[in-house]
Amino acid sequence: MAHASSSGGSGQSGGLARGAIGLREVLFQSVTSMAPAGAVALSIAAGATYAGGALPLAVLLALVACLLVASSIGQLAKHLPSAGSVYTYPAEAIHPAIGFLVGWGYALVEALIGPLTTVIFGYLVGSVLNSEANWPLTTTWVCFMIAAAIAIALLNYRGVQVSARAGTILGAFEILVFLALAVWLIAKAGSGNTLSVFSLHFATIKGYKGFSGIAAGSIYTVLAFIGFEASAPLAEEAANPRRTIPRAVIVSCLAIGLFYVITTYAGDVFFGPHRYVSFGALGGGSPWIQLGRDVWGVGWVVVFLAIVNSTFANGNAGTMAATRTWFAMSRIGVLPRPLSTLHPKWRSPYVGVIVQAVITLAVGLPLGLHFGPTEAFIFLATILTGVMIAIYMIFNLSCICYYLRRARSEFNILLHLIIPVLGILFFIPAFFTALGLGASFLKFVVPLSYPVSETGLAIGIWYVLGVVVLVTLYLRHPERLPEMTRVFADEPVAPGEPVTEGA
Repeated sequence: MAHASSSGGSGQSGGLARGAIGLREVLFQSVTSMAPAGAVALSIAAGATYAGGALPLAVLLALVACLLVASSIGQLAKHLPSAGSVYTYPAEAIHPAIGFLVGWGYALVEALIGPLTTVIFGYLVGSVLNSEANWPLTTTWVCFMIAAAIAIALLNYRGVQVSARAGTILGAFEILVFLALAVWLIAKAGSGNTLSVFSLHFATIKGYKGFSGIAAGSIYTVLAFIGFEASAPLAEEAANPRRTIPRAVIVSCLAIGLFYVITTYAGDVFFGPHRYVSFGALGGGSPWIQLGRDVWGVGWVVVFLAIVNSTFANGNAGTMAATRTWFAMSRIGVLPRPLSTLHPKWRSPYVGVIVQAVITLAVGLPLGLHFGPTEAFIFLATILTGVMIAIYMIFNLSCICYYLRRARSEFNILLHLIIPVLGILFFIPAFFTALGLGASFLKFVVPLSYPVSETGLAIGIWYVLGVVVLVTLYLRHPERLPEMTRVFADEPVAPGEPVTEGA
């Protein structure tokens, strides 16, 4: 691993396009990273298998947990605006080695968003064309997956302004469609409306009764929130990042969290809490498309477009976050130097964009063909959730340590101690359940089904590799790890570096 120049380019002057995007684009980077419509239709719906009619309670608990960590991220982002935000926070607050392992995990998470979103994009299009026009399912979903991967790569190759503004348009469309459908479903449910879905009353699934079902279901409700932090890696391209990033992280988490609560509640009471365990199988595995057919007739097409739009926008946002994280790690020499290479005109980390496209196809196609696209989606989603929950808990810990060690004069017992501690505690059930740990002494931990049950092994292997790389860096390049605490956004603009304030 050759040491990258601190200017942020591989032998180039200049870095990412400073100030190229404003609050709106940064906010929708987080929004589309959560994939609101896709999350409601796919990941949250998968949680019904475990939580049953009590799924809205699992969503509500995930919202509280994620708001707590969003507060901690916001407090850290005020002092540490950097494209390497996810690793810079723990590196500066705790230790560079912890920062590296967090960055290593986040690099995996964001890399897997590509195959996860494009596999399910291809499946959604393929299943509809199969049922409506008798197109061959496997051939169709494979072709559309490849097309989506290429389109996402082209958007990101073109630069942050194009890809971020595309995300804004796509995100607004999906939210409006699903909110309208949710209101319609609640009205149609009539006397079926009940607040008991926010209790354990309907958590009655065999093998997952009571809080065990909520813990297992929360793996997929937390998955729906993953991405609210994705605006943080755009800190070096955002105008006024010390204000923009904290606002985007907290507002996106709260707004989309309430969106999830409303839409999940609507689907639950309309379909029926007592039989909600079978919700995921509705419409041949596309339950929200079927709900659209039930209440809007031919208007189901709009719901379908909102969902596929959501998965595409999620892939686009994930690629932005992944390539910026890789860029930040490679420019200080802890990842291969080519990942810090920027396009001379668009200032995009285009080598990273190409690598992401390759990973998307190399991982997504074999898994989708072997397990089937829906099983591949759930498998990848559970890996993402397990890693991100650990990272979220470390963010909370970083907030405590940073304000005790680096900004003691600003220490606030609520913001910098109570909220982060509560944030860690809220994530523990889903974390242990995702990894299948602690079943012998934690009653709520119930093993998940295959292949999802192998996610703990997959995460373990990735982190063993990470520890090997970390030890190698310590032995061969010990000067590089301290660079993880460096905040490039605070440094003067290099000659030739583009600045577009207030864009």
